[in-house]
Amino acid sequence: MIRAALDGVSAPRVIARALDVAEARERLATAPLHLVAAGKAAPALATALMAVPSIQVRSALAIGTHPVAGMPAGLDFMAASHPFPDQRSRDAARAALARAHGVARDEHLVLLISGGASALMAEAAEGLPFEDKLGATRTFMLAGADIHQLNGLRKHLSLVKGGWLAAACAGLTTTLALSDVVGDDLSVIGSGPGWPDASTWQDVAAALEARGATARLPSTVRARLEAGLRGQVPDTPKPGDPRLARAAGFVVGRAADAIDAAALAATRLGYAVEVLDGRVTGEARDVAPAWLARALGTARGHAGPVCVLSSGETTVTVQGDGVGGRNLEFALALVEPMAGVPDAVAASVGTDGIDGLTDVAGAWVDADTGRRAVSRGLPAPANVLARNDSFNYLGPLGQTLRTGRTDTNVGDLQVLLLNP
Repeated sequence: MIRAALDGVSAPRVIARALDVAEARERLATAPLHLVAAGKAAPALATALMAVPSIQVRSALAIGTHPVAGMPAGLDFMAASHPFPDQRSRDAARAALARAHGVARDEHLVLLISGGASALMAEAAEGLPFEDKLGATRTFMLAGADIHQLNGLRKHLSLVKGGWLAAACAGLTTTLALSDVVGDDLSVIGSGPGWPDASTWQDVAAALEARGATARLPSTVRARLEAGLRGQVPDTPKPGDPRLARAAGFVVGRAADAIDAAALAATRLGYAVEVLDGRVTGEARDVAPAWLARALGTARGHAGPVCVLSSGETTVTVQGDGVGGRNLEFALALVEPMAGVPDAVAASVGTDGIDGLTDVAGAWVDADTGRRAVSRGLPAPANVLARNDSFNYLGPLGQTLRTGRTDTNVGDLQVLLLNP
């Protein structure tokens, strides 16, 4: 089911979906195209688009974590760093900006944006030390900021995010986005380099304060924030900004597409399928037990095997020195409540194939997980959660899920299988 979900949001399927949208298809046939792709799926998306016979690309740049097989000769690839940017990310941002500046008024810049673009294509606003921008982002991330809050800060400290990349282009700009964020907001996906930003300096300041992160910011970032609040530093391009008058955007891949593919696979395997409404968000360890109760309540209405699916993106406030990620922590928080459910198995995975700083996508748990952990002398789940060390609990049990790099990214997928 997980493999089917990943295939449902693979690059060829995403590009095919884009071409099914009449307005997107018409724009892609307009004027000479210059392509900039950024994100975990960037090389795969660029390769898939350039393989479409009816689309002629004059120049192409892909910014990602790694190259993919079959990249065309005309595609320039730049490797950069994720989840924290490095010098390569800075070089990539400058290269993307140069490409945007080079697009003539009668030409067309197409941005292929996927999750991870915020770190992979990153440069500080002029006059702000890059190390301080990076430090502020890391501080906010470790404070438990969600993707909307994190990207709001990034956009206000950036040279290319929050619509600045599109603002640098004299021609048409079209964003095709593979969404990894709750709400599928074009201004949030990859921090919206090609889309106007409605968030303000006031929004950023309020989010930092709510997470208790303001005092821990580098002094230069605090100074920029204060100047922005006073109106002395320009805000990001807003809706209606004339510099973005020729910009358009389309979300062409989302978690719902992965859910649909997983549901079809489950049905073929003989499961009744239920999809939970809404998106799973919040602190992973807190929301996991409530998710399980809701999923079980939904599943118990069926007499036979049931598959319950959901999607979203949780957060982890890092307080310990362990190794893990939000999906691993979500699964770990299910160990104790799953002990009383002998006829079920639950899993949480990141569709990019990487959870946190680990090399796994997530993990699964069942009623015997806790017993197996005790037999191996592992600490109680609560103690492991306190250290944020979920990988070193679930890994030795053989309960991690390793998909490898998937070349896609639509957030996280949760699955409950119940076989009464």
